[in-house]
Amino acid sequence: MTVLFTVDSLRADAFTSDGVIATLGERGTVFENAFAHGNWTPFSFPSILGAKPVFTDSQNIGVADAPTLAETLSDAGVSTAGFNGANGFLTEHWGYDRGFDEFETFTSGTGDSLYSKYLTAHPTVQAWLQVAASPVRRLLGKEGGAQNVSRMLDLERKAIDFVERAEPPFFLWVHYMDVHTPYVPAPKFVRDETGANVGSLKMLRAHLRAGLGREVGDDTLSDLESLYRAAVRQVDASVGRVLSALDRRGFRDDACVVLAGDHGEEFMEHGHLAHYPKLYEELTHVPLMVQHTDDETERDDTDTKQTSDENGVKQAVGLASIPATICDAMGVEHDFSAPSLLDTAVESKSESEIESEPECETELQLDIESEFDFASAPVTSVAVRGEHVTRQPIPRRLDDGELLVSARTADWSYIYHTESENRELYDRRRDPTEQENQWDDHEGSELASRLHDSVETRIERIETDEGDESGEVPSDVTNQLKALGYQ
Repeated sequence: MTVLFTVDSLRADAFTSDGVIATLGERGTVFENAFAHGNWTPFSFPSILGAKPVFTDSQNIGVADAPTLAETLSDAGVSTAGFNGANGFLTEHWGYDRGFDEFETFTSGTGDSLYSKYLTAHPTVQAWLQVAASPVRRLLGKEGGAQNVSRMLDLERKAIDFVERAEPPFFLWVHYMDVHTPYVPAPKFVRDETGANVGSLKMLRAHLRAGLGREVGDDTLSDLESLYRAAVRQVDASVGRVLSALDRRGFRDDACVVLAGDHGEEFMEHGHLAHYPKLYEELTHVPLMVQHTDDETERDDTDTKQTSDENGVKQAVGLASIPATICDAMGVEHDFSAPSLLDTAVESKSESEIESEPECETELQLDIESEFDFASAPVTSVAVRGEHVTRQPIPRRLDDGELLVSARTADWSYIYHTESENRELYDRRRDPTEQENQWDDHEGSELASRLHDSVETRIERIETDEGDESGEVPSDVTNQLKALGYQ
């Protein structure tokens, strides 16, 4: 059995040290340099549940015309269920239902109505409508109140119901939206995070100030960050309840559990909030944890408790490795091109001594260390930026704006603007928030060349496949995209 938890907008640095997810990292393997393949869901998820990165087959978003993770598992006789907490970009309109025996998105109860199609095109509208209604719901004593603004309780019930009914082998995907703006966690989790009572009106005020373009001062930013972290606590509690359902069925010890953020979230590190078209650390660096039974067996033999630091893997990895990792964990043959991380997860403990070597200090030594940093291929990510970074709607097709492509290793970040040919290079060991562009210092170096080669390879894949009729989106998905006005 495998359970994949994905959390929308979850940064790598967002966890508390005392939660269920922290325990998951202690029992499993934490990939400390895991990166999303885009700045937001429609650019990231084709690699997580699909077979190819976004734009490989088409200028549109959605999964490619190749077997998805769920289809691959279903064809091998695995029962599959996917539940998405109301993200309109992860619906059947974009092909994400393919291969799932059970699939629910909670975007609308009106089927193919105009409202349902509108929500698919504007995936956060329903969340904002629920935010506005949450104070009223709480006054009326409606179940869930603020805690169910993200449809978390509905999502959780579906997931637990499936676990209680399913027979092995099965695959369950659960996607949380609580950490996506607007952040409206239940008051309990706000108190846990801040030690203070913060009502719905204060939550709304912080969001409205930012949404109306008001200057985001320190107090407003602090409120938003607190709400965000409280929402992470809310997800943590829900993940624990789903895992408890596995325990009750006696499945927990035999299950592979994977947890990842699909992209990060900005809190003014580069001048904005949320996840506009950028490829900086706060948007691409995400958590990725894998707990597998072989991994646990390996640690039991040592009779020592492992910590997340000891279980950490330093090499740069992409979320595109999730499908192969899950298939390998379930013993299912596959054709996914991104490498599986299963062996790396099991062997991570034996590599800890190599990863703990002291950091080099001189520029020459840093370049030598960068050579070692290329032991695995850099991870590439894409964004499409309009004339202004805050342009609405956010570009979601290649011809909507300028393509940005980044390449990342465990230590370095390179961002290339394809039209302006602007280049940015950051040494995250010295500059973890990517504020000091080092391109002028390293232009012409082997480091710069190898990073740019990775970017060019990603661009070539887009250009090579763009006109290939064999790579078109499946006809049923194409018809849905036409109905939505995207083709």
